[in-house]
Amino acid sequence: MIQRVCILGATGSVGASTLDVIALHPERFEVFALTAQQRVDELVQLCRRWRPRYAVLGSESQALAARTQLRDAGVRTEVLYGAQALCDVAAHPEVDSVMAAIVGAAGLAPCLAAARAGKRLMLANKEALVVGGGLFMETVRQGGATLLPIDSEHSAIFQCLPDDRRQWAERIDHIVLTASGGPFRARDPATLHSVTPEEAVAHPNWVMGRKISVDSATMMNKALEVIEARWLFELPPERIRVVLHPQSIIHSMVVCRDASVLAQLGTPDMKVPIAVGLAHPQRMASGASRLDFLSLSALSFEAVDPRRFPGLALAYDALGAAEGSTAVLNAANEVAVAAFLDRRIRFTDIHHLNADTVAAVLPARDEVSAIEGLLALDARARAWAAAAVERMSA
Repeated sequence: MIQRVCILGATGSVGASTLDVIALHPERFEVFALTAQQRVDELVQLCRRWRPRYAVLGSESQALAARTQLRDAGVRTEVLYGAQALCDVAAHPEVDSVMAAIVGAAGLAPCLAAARAGKRLMLANKEALVVGGGLFMETVRQGGATLLPIDSEHSAIFQCLPDDRRQWAERIDHIVLTASGGPFRARDPATLHSVTPEEAVAHPNWVMGRKISVDSATMMNKALEVIEARWLFELPPERIRVVLHPQSIIHSMVVCRDASVLAQLGTPDMKVPIAVGLAHPQRMASGASRLDFLSLSALSFEAVDPRRFPGLALAYDALGAAEGSTAVLNAANEVAVAAFLDRRIRFTDIHHLNADTVAAVLPARDEVSAIEGLLALDARARAWAAAAVERMSA
């Protein structure tokens, strides 16, 4: 049967790679819905190519512009807009699979809608678990959804484990998430205050959006992945470790109770974990280049330098604090990265803003049991962080 796919965040790098993989298998997949926040022209071009049933944009004016262009092109895609429309297409009865590639906390509500509707949910949105945590996993269980991690690190762990989740606890001693170290792995920590946005987004191995590229440079992406792994694999934080692996060939490892180490290797290309998610439990061509072992000069590993990457420790601190603290950390980081990219704060201010926000914004007990509370907590944290940015940039 053809699998109908909804891609949340179709104009981003993960969305584009998902469409590349789907294009290799037209007999297996149909693009049912595509969404974008504000890239009207790019979404229109995708609709002209893929002819989805639905397209979703952020605002009414953007939707009107897209409708006009598609009507003139003879494309009959129905264009919707707004947060509720994202949830509606993610939970649509005719959708089989949802690629959740919206960056940030904005992706939480449609991820929950897809989980509640029992979809195959391919999770490329770290924040759904970082913000949603236990609420998100409980929704997955209650909805009977199939949750498949798309981050290369979490996909690697998933591929090393048996399909039966009941065997995970007895098999795993701990897991090791690998990190490339980004563009500043060897940079003198004393010079990081002068990093420019252009330097921060120049990742040596991966082609990614600006926000996640900055997160890689600060290693906040790994901090968020530690939090995500805690929920995905039901592990306490002390059994989740991080090492630097500059080549980005080993994507992560499972250390078993018998001291065996299982690792997933491959070229640094997001099409691989995307193909794993789309085809699971089968395998299919991804379009990624194959790993040539004879061309590898070395596979090296290093400890994480806390002077260069102080943000990683915040993940463990937030996991040990009141429930909801990880949502505060995520909100602060989104505000901080946006301010850095706008040249309003320094690169090193990102960490200080994140740490100060987590210390200042304390979650209330009633804010973590429903999405409304989590979004209110997210808004409180953003407001505090935004005020802090104003003070820093004054």
